[in-house]
Amino acid sequence: MVITSETAHATSDKAIATYDAIIIGAGFGGLYALHHLRDQMGLSVRSFDGASDVGGTWWYNRYPGARVDAPSSPFYGYTFSQELVDEWVWPETQSKQSDVLAYIEHVADKFDLRKDIQFDTFVTDARYDEDTQHWTIETDSGERATARFLVCAIGALFVANKPDYPGIDDFAGDIHHTGRWPHEPVSFEGKRVAVIGTGSSGVQVVPEIAKTADHLTVLQRTPQYALPARNKPLAEEELDQYRKDWSELRASMRKRGGWPFRTSKLAPADHTFDERQERYEEMWERGGMHMAINSFTGVYTDEDLNEEISEFVRSKIRATVNDPETADKLMPSYPFGTKRLILDNGYFETFNRDNVALVDLRENPIEEFTKTGVRTTDGEHPIDILVLATGFDAVSGSMLKLNPKGRGGVPLKEKWAERFDNNLGMTIAGYPNLFMIHGPGSPGVFFTMPLGAELQTAWIESCLRHLDDANLGSMETTEEAEANWDAEVTGIANRTLYPRADSWYMGANIPGKPRQFLGHLIGSRYFDRLTEVAEAGFPDFTFEDRR
Repeated sequence: MVITSETAHATSDKAIATYDAIIIGAGFGGLYALHHLRDQMGLSVRSFDGASDVGGTWWYNRYPGARVDAPSSPFYGYTFSQELVDEWVWPETQSKQSDVLAYIEHVADKFDLRKDIQFDTFVTDARYDEDTQHWTIETDSGERATARFLVCAIGALFVANKPDYPGIDDFAGDIHHTGRWPHEPVSFEGKRVAVIGTGSSGVQVVPEIAKTADHLTVLQRTPQYALPARNKPLAEEELDQYRKDWSELRASMRKRGGWPFRTSKLAPADHTFDERQERYEEMWERGGMHMAINSFTGVYTDEDLNEEISEFVRSKIRATVNDPETADKLMPSYPFGTKRLILDNGYFETFNRDNVALVDLRENPIEEFTKTGVRTTDGEHPIDILVLATGFDAVSGSMLKLNPKGRGGVPLKEKWAERFDNNLGMTIAGYPNLFMIHGPGSPGVFFTMPLGAELQTAWIESCLRHLDDANLGSMETTEEAEANWDAEVTGIANRTLYPRADSWYMGANIPGKPRQFLGHLIGSRYFDRLTEVAEAGFPDFTFEDRR
């Protein structure tokens, strides 16, 4: 690989540092891209992140109860280094936020990554120069840098969704979003608290707040299915066995969509109703994602099977929640698993507490916030602290917030005004030498994200080497390839029950967001495709000679 040493050259305003590659983001994807491009390929690389340290999502999302929901430890971690696997001790099967962050910090230390990361720095502009075949970024401090390649590892779940309820800015109490949680402890002792949102972060934070709050009001927008996490200490002998079998487990994860073990091949039609119920009970007791991936084949495609499982989970909610009226409000009606599956650490039991009340916003919507509370159609609820567990403008939102300008200065917001067109979830027509990690149309959240980032970065390497070997200056996909990729991603999704739910997978949580399924559902096929494209010489791409 031809290496461009880091330089700084004078301009009419400020000096511009020059690199081979610029990476935006210092979470799992960005850190691995930095390690691989710098240490494995020998490139000069500079990373930028708005946070004060490494961690990405896990730096921001430190609300009480925050944990990995799938897959379990140690598989939510990097796979590329046997030494790293051998030396790190995961204490629990469902890792809490502080343990994940400590792991990421350890990785940064081990591979000396921080020296090439500029923290507390937001990239406010990114532009492609067609004459120089370089990207130039500008930061919130006015600093500029340029590179041949721009790698956007800016997070699938980063842009916090803050609902615009009437009067919310007039509320005089503290407001905290789970995706932007304070780094200092937040005390709920003796406070009246309201939580809006019952997705993954809401289900995790509600039981923790209820332990100390004087009163907790849960403002539910959509009831959720949640499976028992069955979190437990991870025994050292179990970890040792994983370490011993790591190469095989890594290959299995690659083959099975991020899950390292064989899953059920049981056909529901081969079993009686009672036998299926026994299987559901077994999966419920095992906890984690087993109900979805290890009960019977066809959970996401067989409408009758899905409804049977849906009703089984609803029956568990009814059996857990003492008050029948409250239990009824907690009954989800969309197909099981078509919104993000949630692992539960006491969520439904929380509604049996005397200091917890549930307000169903479908029946009693929010009218406005006041200085001292929130008013719904059934009256005013006095609160001291408001917690927004309202999620993110997922997957595409981060790229749109960056809004890079490609050929002709076209901003991404213009190109993506109606659809999130791209090829392979990684490249965009009109934006040469720009690569996304976990972009829309990639497996992203449907795959274990650390391993996914490793495999996508390997494909980026193949692109860069192809350019260097042929003395080419740029590569970009075509609009035809984008249309074909969109058809593939959408076609796979449409063969499932996923599009039937108003989920953030479909962009339904953000007003005005285009309705489009955001992820490739067959991770093994996806990564096979990346390999095939590279081995075939990138047939869906156009190239320019290097200038």
